[in-house]
Parts: sequence; C-alpha cells; structure tokens
Amino acid sequence: MELIGKVIAVLEARSGVSKSTGNPWKMQDYVIETNEQYPRRMVFNVFGEDKINMFNIQMGEVIKVYFDVNAREYQGRWFNDIRAYRIDHNAEELAAAAPVAAPASPMAPASTAAAAPAAAPAFEAQDSTEDLPF
Repeated sequence: MELIGKVIAVLEARSGVSKSTGNPWKMQDYVIETNEQYPRRMVFNVFGEDKINMFNIQMGEVIKVYFDVNAREYQGRWFNDIRAYRIDHNAEELAAAAPVAAPASPMAPASTAAAAPAAAPAFEAQDSTEDLPF
C-alpha cells in the first residue's frame, strides 16, 4: 500500500532489547497528512535504526510512504501496526502531477466523474434580498 502526504509530526524514537533474542531494537513513529479536500492523517512507524537513518524523514516534507498493515493482539485487545518499508522523498513532484487518490469507501460513489452532474444548473435569484436557492 502507499500514501502521499506531508509529515506533520516526528515522534520520539523508542528502543529496547528483544526478550527472545536479546538483540537491541529501535523504532520511530511519524504522522503524515494527505492533501485532499478532507485531509486524512496516518501514523506509521519505521523499524530499525539503519532504516530510520536511511529514510531520514524530516518534519514538513512531502513523502510517499510504502507500507504494510498488520494487526496484533495484546491482552485481549487488537492493535494495527502500519510499518513503512520504503520512502520516496520526491513526492512533491508526484503529488503535483497527479492528485492523491482517496481510499475506497463503502459510502463513496464508485466514480466521481459518473457521480458529478454534466452541468450545474444556473441559479437566478427571484428576490434581490434573498440569495439562497431554497
């Protein structure tokens, strides 16, 4: 999956030691916001100090995030894990060339072109003091 957006938050890095292997680990969370009529926000994480340094995600930059979604259970509750595996930093050119596609929603029409009327009817006010169409 992929999403283009502007980085609006870089959260504190977390680290620890694996209970099973004893190896150290590091993870950092980021928040991006899409540039749509109704902007969407998503928190994703980057796992591994090498990837955190390689991706070098900065506050305010527009990026394209390639990510996997997985769910896990902890003490009877389920949590989503959105983990980035690739980042494109030249997303500003991609976003300018093509608008960001919103994820399909069961409430949204299948095609915005088919749902839009061919031509909007012209409104003519009958009373000069009132400009509402209803």
